[in-house]
Amino acid sequence: MRYSKLLIPTTREVPSDAEIPSHRLLVRAGYIRKVASGTYTYLVLGLRSLRKIMQIVREEMDAAGAQEILMPVVQPLELWDRTGRSADYGETLATFTDRHGRGNALSPTAEEVCTFLASQELKSYKQLPVNFYQIGTKVRDEFRPRFGVLRSREFIMKDAYSFHTTPECLDVTYRAMYDAYCRVFERCGIPYVIVEAESGEMGGSGSHQFTVPCENGEDVIVHTADGEYAANLEKAEVDPPLEPFDRGAAEVEEVHTPEVGSIEAVCGFLGTQPVEMIKTLVYKADEKIVICLIRGDHELNVEKLTQAAGGAHIEPADEATVREVTGAGIGFAGPIGMVDKVATMYVDPWVEGMCCGVSGANKTDYHVKNVVPGRDFPTEADNVTVIDIRNAVEGDTRGGKELLFHRGIEVGQVFKLGAKYSKKLDAYVDDESGASVPCIMGCYGIGINRILASAIEVGNDKDGCILPIAIAPFEVEVVALNTDSESVFSKAEQIYNDLQAAGVDVLIDDRQARPGVKFKDADLIGVPLRVVVGERGLAEGNVEIKRRTDDKPAGVPLDQAVERILEIVRELKAGDK
Repeated sequence: MRYSKLLIPTTREVPSDAEIPSHRLLVRAGYIRKVASGTYTYLVLGLRSLRKIMQIVREEMDAAGAQEILMPVVQPLELWDRTGRSADYGETLATFTDRHGRGNALSPTAEEVCTFLASQELKSYKQLPVNFYQIGTKVRDEFRPRFGVLRSREFIMKDAYSFHTTPECLDVTYRAMYDAYCRVFERCGIPYVIVEAESGEMGGSGSHQFTVPCENGEDVIVHTADGEYAANLEKAEVDPPLEPFDRGAAEVEEVHTPEVGSIEAVCGFLGTQPVEMIKTLVYKADEKIVICLIRGDHELNVEKLTQAAGGAHIEPADEATVREVTGAGIGFAGPIGMVDKVATMYVDPWVEGMCCGVSGANKTDYHVKNVVPGRDFPTEADNVTVIDIRNAVEGDTRGGKELLFHRGIEVGQVFKLGAKYSKKLDAYVDDESGASVPCIMGCYGIGINRILASAIEVGNDKDGCILPIAIAPFEVEVVALNTDSESVFSKAEQIYNDLQAAGVDVLIDDRQARPGVKFKDADLIGVPLRVVVGERGLAEGNVEIKRRTDDKPAGVPLDQAVERILEIVRELKAGDK
């Protein structure tokens, strides 16, 4: 293709709202343009890269036995109400009422619609297993879109949904998709790690997340140094205290703490430390009230709490509910006397192991000191569960090994869903005995836009993008330095035509622009291989060839140029970068 005929609006200006390299470079290199907060138009370069990513994904999904379909973006809200996920997603689910008064959702994912399809079309175990996938637009009304296309309101996702009669059958497809994901990311040329993950609002019994290690990533990867354990922060397990603490302590003492509700404020007022505080949090698990106890220097892990509560919808109790349950305002809740007022009390092991602590007194403007777990509130009772419900932090261990923390970008995740959606949306089939059984499901997602952004996030320098050849908008760029020179342009055109004939995806820069502008643009957009044809080189019988990652170009005899270019393209495709 000819540069002069394409819309490639490169710019030297850094967008003011861009926080990370991939966002800055996607805009500067002319891949995307912002329409509104969290929504973007993909221009020629951006769409070419996305299509290459989609083709890789499509080939691997087909090879893994999945069948491509296309489901609607506009979905009946009634389906989401039936599964309960309209509440789980909350305001992130973009909804509208049509002219007939029907509620609709703009698809953030498609478990409901695909399960509805299965309920209509799958009747017998003989039709299973089956795996449907699509590549299409998704919408999530993010409260704070950021990081360009990494957290946007509209994005492209490959989502797949498999249906089975037994967990063992699901395991086979789950593994096939897991392996297919590895091939997708390897072919796209991006580094990745696989970690255990929570299923979150998806539900189910197991999940793995594919993450690109990156300092600007929003996800936190937690792992041991030997690599034997890795999980995302929502899933990361931590060891309990090694030894139980001494239970000896003075009697509970009530202290007046006027208008002091936060952990920091209480510590400042009483001269204590967050590690000595028992943080008491009131939550709703579906319609039930639960209390969570974590140490003052720890943060509640809502995903762990969701799993502990059997997949119930979890949300903080409102102020009125907190007052009704505890008898006090926000910031003054405590565990003493609470076990009989709630459905369940979840106690983190690091609270159970405390010698004593400070907590709210269930009385506005009062706290209590010398609170001893097991003495002043039960840690063993029918409705008390001691379980890990907090985020891992620096200094924690798992299996006795220190946990390390790194950031990353999630690019894919696979889930074992079980029968959660099938039961609620009537996706049943007759098994071999003739009994009607709910389909057991898996689901599998890949962020198409995220692959492109991740590749740039880990592949860039001061001059621009450094993209893997498999997903770069073009494999080779031929730069004609002086288009007014017939010899220069004819030789550049000949190389361009020969490469096209050989099946190379090639761009020729035929603009009437200064050499420096062409070089800067070539580096900025990140084409893996640049070929320069100029009068000086031709006078010596050479053209210059430069990989995007090379410090300097290399001269190659004109009559050997195409052969050498094809050789380098093969090397790049083989991973010799």
